[in-house]
Amino acid sequence: MIHSQEATTTMVETFSAAGNDETPAANGGVSAQAYLAALGPIMAKVSEQADGPVQQAADLIVTSLRAGGVIQAFGSGHSEALTMEIAGRAGGLVPSNRIALRDVVLVGGESPDVLSSKHLERDPSIAHRLYDLANVSAADIFVIASNSGVNGSIVELAKIVKEHGHQLIVITSFTQTAGVDSRHPSGTKLVDHADVALDNGAPYGDAVLPLPGGGTVCAVSSITGALVAQLIGAEVVRRLTEAGETPPVYLSANVPGGDEHNSTLEARYAGRIRRTA
Repeated sequence: MIHSQEATTTMVETFSAAGNDETPAANGGVSAQAYLAALGPIMAKVSEQADGPVQQAADLIVTSLRAGGVIQAFGSGHSEALTMEIAGRAGGLVPSNRIALRDVVLVGGESPDVLSSKHLERDPSIAHRLYDLANVSAADIFVIASNSGVNGSIVELAKIVKEHGHQLIVITSFTQTAGVDSRHPSGTKLVDHADVALDNGAPYGDAVLPLPGGGTVCAVSSITGALVAQLIGAEVVRRLTEAGETPPVYLSANVPGGDEHNSTLEARYAGRIRRTA
């Protein structure tokens, strides 16, 4: 199901966790306690998706894994942190691959100079290279994270994913994406291409504590995005275990036997998942 702008607006009204100006931080200044006071309600609101889109996302991922697929996760800028929650971490699913802008250098042989542009994530053309370098299989499912959901590489990869028939899970800020224009030539946003879209609850601009002279500090999207990723992971594992299947899950590499356990599982997906720095 592709989400229209009208549907996006509805989702913002339904799930957005930060659209209300009456937050605990509004009059609390800047401090650790003010940040906790602002973050708590946002985390609670994001968690309300556990009985809705989180379940839908888990269903799609389980279907992919059972068909031999892997989870292809992409995010640029700080949203790459969310992909690290999905791919290659202790307690996470082994059949997962992290796609990053630097893949064009590490895997694709491009000059490191291409990474010097601070606007690289706005370039739609790089998405085609990233998809080609990911060694994607037909059964793979994609998770794309972007707080704004409007930059060229993000939107173009989403378009490519859908053109190739993959399921797409999107994690974004419904408030932020509704408040900015697309930077993609099509005029579409990441959420417009989603099969399942989840709100990370971040307010417009991401940060939650107002400064006396204007502006805000202390962003939330990395924290809430990690929460969404872990909620989905928990539901995927629940489905597998309840069906009598052993979920392919990483152990920490820093516990005895971790390396051996992980290497055995990774060998099942040789050539399809990358574990780069």
